[in-house]
Amino acid sequence: MTDLSTDQTTGNQTTGVGRRAVLGGAAALAALGPLQALGARTAGAAPMKKQPFSPDYGPLAPVDDQATGLPLLMLPAGFEYISYGWTGDTMDDGKPTPAAHDGMATFPAGRRGIPPGRGNGKGDDVALVRNHEQGSFRPAFTEPAYDPNANGGTTNMLFDPRAGQWLSSSASLSGTIRNCAGGTTPQGSWLTCEETTATSPAGTPHGYIFEVPSGGLGDPEPYKFMGRFSHEAVCVDPSTGIVYETEDATPSGFYRFLPNNPTSLAAGGRLQMMVVEGSAPGVSAQTYTDPTGTEYFTSWVDIDQPDPPAGTPSTVQQGIARGGAQFARLEGAWWSEGKAYIVSTSGGPIRSGQVFEYDPGTETMRVLFASTNRAELASPDNICVSPRDGVVLCQDGGNEPQRMFGLTLDGAIFDFARNNVVLDGPFKGKSVEPGDYREMEWCGSTFDTRGDWLFANIQNPGITFAITGPWKDGSL
Repeated sequence: MTDLSTDQTTGNQTTGVGRRAVLGGAAALAALGPLQALGARTAGAAPMKKQPFSPDYGPLAPVDDQATGLPLLMLPAGFEYISYGWTGDTMDDGKPTPAAHDGMATFPAGRRGIPPGRGNGKGDDVALVRNHEQGSFRPAFTEPAYDPNANGGTTNMLFDPRAGQWLSSSASLSGTIRNCAGGTTPQGSWLTCEETTATSPAGTPHGYIFEVPSGGLGDPEPYKFMGRFSHEAVCVDPSTGIVYETEDATPSGFYRFLPNNPTSLAAGGRLQMMVVEGSAPGVSAQTYTDPTGTEYFTSWVDIDQPDPPAGTPSTVQQGIARGGAQFARLEGAWWSEGKAYIVSTSGGPIRSGQVFEYDPGTETMRVLFASTNRAELASPDNICVSPRDGVVLCQDGGNEPQRMFGLTLDGAIFDFARNNVVLDGPFKGKSVEPGDYREMEWCGSTFDTRGDWLFANIQNPGITFAITGPWKDGSL
């Protein structure tokens, strides 16, 4: 079915490829990178292979943490790690580290004016901003604070990659709630997203995006023009400054924010929601169960009230009313090689996960991969891409040790790391409770710009890890 549709931003007419059309043709997968290999698979191809470990990195085994000596993670041979910023640990500003570690990003520290005298002095240090998905209306843990009675927010950290040492940590923003994921901007800042639409007992609305510089305190003024909904992650097209936003709900929308000033999001802009071809103009299509290879023609509709007043249609309902597409719990987002890659944690034929690729150059989107077996992939969440184009997916679901997955060069999924956190009792003054935490989710995966270190969080009991090893031996 061919559809002549109008892009509601540009007014240009484009021939659609048809929502239910699937990609055809064979591909020499081994010659491609992991994301491209995943995209080259066809609907009629053999099912995605699930491997217990990378054929290059080898099997996983418990590895002792360099900070505590505890075997907190299972990794391939040759990989090592150092933990930091456990919940309750005292930060350099004297505050205890907040709980519920979640989304995170890295930045070159020298570019952001980190005070001299820390690290190796060569500008090689890595700055990180980390979310804390605390969801209680309790006092903020630091200033500045958007809502003094909300305890979510962000902390900033500094790491020396040459020495393999954590250098410092401090609180950077609070007064928010359920700071789940987010994304980086070309200006070297972190957009932290509230995964909620709650209103505090005092009447303060939540569900916004806030900006936090990598080397300083965040801005407590919400970007209400970027929408009020259960935000998950964002990614930015550096060539245009357009911000793509995911929503963790069902139904959820896939949004883009067209900034008035690409170098200053605070200057405002316009929020839109993606449309894919439906059975009739204005019909809202559902992508919930679409399989690998499904391809869509896309356009966009305006959201007239990105911060809807009480008693009016929500952001997603406004978009649906205009034909906006419905997704199942959109989570991670990543920009790579001119395209946006987004993850649905509960979409696909068995509702166990989808990975989408959106190409703004052709205004098309396709399902790169949809799980057909929970043993193959269950509940993917955060996604990140290494400087070598290696792909890491974080798991958030199931009742087994949670894993970080990698993709082989021919697009197969393998276990790269497993959560092995079992605390039999108090350890070196840590304030976390003893227990078996192996079923707790991975989140916040992100590489430094050189690709030497992978940083990631285990949300509960709240630990940040810096992982390094022979990356070039495999596909990550």
